[in-house]
Amino acid sequence: MAASFGSATKLTSISVIFLAIILSSLSNSCVSESTDPTPTPWPPQFHSITIMNNSGTHQIINLWYDYPNGRNFNIIQKKFDVGILTPDWLDGANYLGQQKVDGFLCNVWEKVDFIWYYEDVVTKRPVHWVFFTGMEAHLMTFEVGAVLEDEKWQAPVYCFESGEQADDSSQLNSVVDNSDLEDVFKRKMLIRR
Repeated sequence: MAASFGSATKLTSISVIFLAIILSSLSNSCVSESTDPTPTPWPPQFHSITIMNNSGTHQIINLWYDYPNGRNFNIIQKKFDVGILTPDWLDGANYLGQQKVDGFLCNVWEKVDFIWYYEDVVTKRPVHWVFFTGMEAHLMTFEVGAVLEDEKWQAPVYCFESGEQADDSSQLNSVVDNSDLEDVFKRKMLIRR
């Protein structure tokens, strides 16, 4: 009887150890699924110079993002009707893995089959966006905390007039200074090679 009690104890000990190993591996596999990175929320205020590529047509866009004041200013030649995104607008995005883009190793997310968002693994700054239309955005700069002065948020008068656009580039130039942009663009393209 003592021998069967001892073997039963060994069998129970082995079963407990085996069960612990199985539970441990199951919990590790659950943990590894939840360790996918999450997109970094945008800072409350920033300035970014972005190159948009829409089927070979390139536009330079100055994006001024000011969430605390409820403002989002895209200085572009075409008007897009969009409201201001919340800093955490990527919550719930699907993580797709990592990909090298514009010389940066990026985490990639997709949101509602509308946008594919690329964020630098190291700095957590946005690098690249691809929209469902195929339009691409290459972020050339990303200045956290940069805020456009209140008086520069007003669009020029000609934006509200019908007919031909007035040539009032002096007002726009006071907001947009792309003097070093060509050098930045060339350096960024060299990184891609």
